[in-house]
Amino acid sequence: MTNTADLSPLGKNSAYRTDYAPELLFPIPRQGKRDELGLTGTLPFFGVDIWNAYELSWLNMRGKPQIAVARVTVPADSPNIVESKSFKLYLNSFNQTRLANADALKSLLIQDLSAAVGANVHVAITPQEEFGTLAMGELDGLLLDRLDIEVDSYAPQPHILKANLDDLPVQETFVSHLLKSNCLVTGQPDWGSVQIHYAGPQIDQESLLKYLIGFREHNEFHEQCVERIFVDILRQCQPQQLSVYARYTRRGGLDINPWRSNYSTGQKPSNLRNARQ
Repeated sequence: MTNTADLSPLGKNSAYRTDYAPELLFPIPRQGKRDELGLTGTLPFFGVDIWNAYELSWLNMRGKPQIAVARVTVPADSPNIVESKSFKLYLNSFNQTRLANADALKSLLIQDLSAAVGANVHVAITPQEEFGTLAMGELDGLLLDRLDIEVDSYAPQPHILKANLDDLPVQETFVSHLLKSNCLVTGQPDWGSVQIHYAGPQIDQESLLKYLIGFREHNEFHEQCVERIFVDILRQCQPQQLSVYARYTRRGGLDINPWRSNYSTGQKPSNLRNARQ
């Protein structure tokens, strides 16, 4: 596949189709950005990208509009991601499409998105009558944002990350709501919260917060930013266990929440929507 971000619908005028059009999905290979991080062969992590679609509608067989919220879980080892604007255009193509029921919609979503990313995706549909079950919550962990630090760089600098490599290992979970990066193509801001859990040499909190703030003028997709954070911490601080989970605010009715980890607790991260989402 030769799709690159600059060829995607991002930053271009796009006609909104309202009839089912799976060809609107624009997959982009993950490996190009992973090559930049020196990731070839076996990945140092596993994980998922959790997409939540809040603007999902179709027609029943009598022409009456239906609405729902969808959760799409994409495995991190899939060869491709889906560019988010193309995902939005694809979802809009259901707006005037008649379907028998939500299960018919789910089947099409699984079929089309799995074909686009090159791996099996999981789809869950929450119908209107169950919206009250969609809970909210914040990421657990010690808040890094409490630190009074001076910042003079807004590009990722992995070399500033520090850990006490000679001390006894610890287990800690940190949270920051100061993650901001920019769209790889349009430069529009992407706002997020990030949770980092690790076991190993104690990481210097000030250096970690400065590093995270360093993404403020960095241009990359959500999934790519999280993988960069994971790899930089793993290499610079040498934890035995590490997980990085980011919750990004929605754009165009979609939010993207990547999670990368090198250890298993038997559970995937919670999909609780936080206050900014």
